[in-house]
Amino acid sequence: MVFDISVAMTWILFLALFPIGFFWLRRAWRITVRRDFSEVATKRGEAPPDAPKWAPYEMAINLVAGGVIACVVVAVILGEWDYSTWSAVAGSTIWCKFFASFALSRHAHAKWGKAKV
Repeated sequence: MVFDISVAMTWILFLALFPIGFFWLRRAWRITVRRDFSEVATKRGEAPPDAPKWAPYEMAINLVAGGVIACVVVAVILGEWDYSTWSAVAGSTIWCKFFASFALSRHAHAKWGKAKV
């Protein structure tokens, strides 16, 4: 095996899966067990006024994405998946989680449909 840029990028992607999965699973734990809604559907660092309403959706997004990343890490360590498979699953999971969290935060902070005071 020759050490080149592709090998370095592969290792960087694989090693980055550990903290990514940890933070997403920790966030799901905080929402579910500790009832901490400070990171639920944040927009510009601020949670929506009705954060408990959006907490199950944010918890599900983080739990599913963190679980998939954890499965990818285990599969790579056990040698079950080749590079193209695990990098595609990990990359798709990361992007889908970002898009889903972004859409949830925008929907939770939407001004339409709310009564004006």
